Amino acid sequence: MQIHLVGIDLGKTTFHVVALGESGKVLFKKKFTQKQLIAFTANLQTSLIGMEACSGAHFLGRALREQGHDVKLIPAQFVKPFVKSNKNDFLDAEAIAEAVDRKNMRFVPIKTDDQLDLQALHRVRDRLMTRRTSVINQIRAFLLERGVVFAKSPTRLRERMPDVLENADENLTPPMRNVLSWLWDEWKDLEQQLDLLNLEVKQIGSDDAACRRLQQIPGIGPLIATAIVAAIGNGAAFHKGREFAAWMGLVPKQHSTGGKSKLLGISKRGNQYLRKILIHGARSVVLNSKRDHVQIGAWMTALEARAPHNVLVVAVANKLARIAWAVLSSGSDYRAFPVHIAA
Repeated sequence: MQIHLVGIDLGKTTFHVVALGESGKVLFKKKFTQKQLIAFTANLQTSLIGMEACSGAHFLGRALREQGHDVKLIPAQFVKPFVKSNKNDFLDAEAIAEAVDRKNMRFVPIKTDDQLDLQALHRVRDRLMTRRTSVINQIRAFLLERGVVFAKSPTRLRERMPDVLENADENLTPPMRNVLSWLWDEWKDLEQQLDLLNLEVKQIGSDDAACRRLQQIPGIGPLIATAIVAAIGNGAAFHKGREFAAWMGLVPKQHSTGGKSKLLGISKRGNQYLRKILIHGARSVVLNSKRDHVQIGAWMTALEARAPHNVLVVAVANKLARIAWAVLSSGSDYRAFPVHIAA
């Protein structure tokens, strides 16, 4: 039995495996737990193994590579066209095995432990920020029902919260004061946790060589630099910077046919968190940079004269993404101006 391809459909506790021969014929179908799967593949002939890029895929991919297998992770949306008829776990595994053999298929690099650690920090930070916003909005809503109004800025609300809780003249009942006190304590706890996470990200950004190179680019600080490294490592998954920008959804959607090109709004594909913070960095470049000192300053001024402000910000974010990929893939420092070679 000569195995040509293996597809694994990942689950939380069970893993479904389908092996295909040279002709594409299904050789066997098996179901394992994680430990059983690793023991089974250790005795399996060296094979090309495909898995969807989902939770647990990076750990299992590294474990199978250590056994000598060629492991490739595929985005789930690229597997779906290969699923035949009805959907079940074995059909999904068979579709993965068929998709992994395609020469023009796009794959996801297996992340290192350092990348996963960074990614975890960013995801926890993003969740805490969302939760903090929810707490602030709830405090503001409760106070509004009692006739207490504040300016939009959370800073103003933070400054006045102690007075609101202690001022007996405010139209607040004892139960409402207790609720607001709980929310105020929760808000302060979230602020402390975010401060610790920001310090951790800043420390990693100063220790890692790739992050230090990225921070030389205008608009990219420790937060964006560490998020980019966590997402793409050295950028080897992309052949050019334009592919990285397209993967992040910083290019227009296209719906062209009959030789006629039709471009729509930006696609907003890929990593939503990374795209969001990179656009914030681009907005900082647009608003605060001295354009006569920035290499793309003249280009920004020309685009600003003919395009809306938000279009300019997204275009700058696209530029920053392409520059970041060039810095990572080349391993060299960012150069603000081209080097002039003497004749």
